[in-house]
Amino acid sequence: MTNLLELHAVDVRYRAALALSGVNLCIARGERVAFIGANGSGKSTLLRVLHGLQRPTAGTLHRDTQVLQAMLFQRPYMLRTSALNNVALGLWLRGVPWRQACTQARPALARVGLADLAGRHAPALSGGQQQRLALARAWGLQPGLLLLDEPTSSLDPHAKREVERLMAEFAAADVTLAFSSHNLGQVKRLATRVVYLERGRILADLPVRDFFEGPLHQTSPEADLFVKGELG
Repeated sequence: MTNLLELHAVDVRYRAALALSGVNLCIARGERVAFIGANGSGKSTLLRVLHGLQRPTAGTLHRDTQVLQAMLFQRPYMLRTSALNNVALGLWLRGVPWRQACTQARPALARVGLADLAGRHAPALSGGQQQRLALARAWGLQPGLLLLDEPTSSLDPHAKREVERLMAEFAAADVTLAFSSHNLGQVKRLATRVVYLERGRILADLPVRDFFEGPLHQTSPEADLFVKGELG
C-alpha cells in the first residue's frame, strides 16, 4: 500500500506543555485509522498536524501532495449563508466557476440527505444536519483522505448513525479515513486500525481485531485499561 502521510519523531509543544512526543506514524491509502485515548491525550493535535494546521515543533511530516485532503471538525464552522452556498464556496475556492460550483453542490447535498434544505440558512440547521453539511462540503471536493475530529460526539443517536453511515460511504468510495473517537463501538464498526495515545505518545498501533480481541494487556497495559473503562 502507498503511504499518504508519514510522521517521523514528531513533537508538538505548546509553551511548557508537550502535546505530542516522538510520534511515528504512517497512514496508507485505503486505511480507516481510529485515534483513541482520554481527553488531552493528543488526538486533536495529531489530526491538526496531519492536515497541516499545526506545525511540528520537531520531527517531519511527509504528505502525498497528489492526494486532496479534507478535515471535519467536532463543531464544524457554518458560513452565514445557505447550505448550498456552504458547499459551493469550497468548490469555488478550488477554482470551479461559481455557477458550476452551485450545480456540483446539489448532488453533494443529496448524498447526505440535505437536498430539500439547500436554501436553508446553514447556522439554523440542527447539530446533526450541520455535521452532514460539513460532510457534503468534503464530498463535493472529492478528497482522497478525510480527517475527522470526534465527528459524532455531540450528536443524538439518530444523527450519530447517519454520520457513521456517511463515513462508511466515504470509505466504500476508496476515501482513506483517519478519525478520533471516544465511542469504542464506533471504532469497531468503522476502523481497520486503532492507534491509542496517552500524554501525546502512541502506546498501541494495531489492526482493529487485534486491538479489541488480542492480548492487549501484553502489548499495552495502558490501552488495555482504557478499553476496560478504567482510564478515561
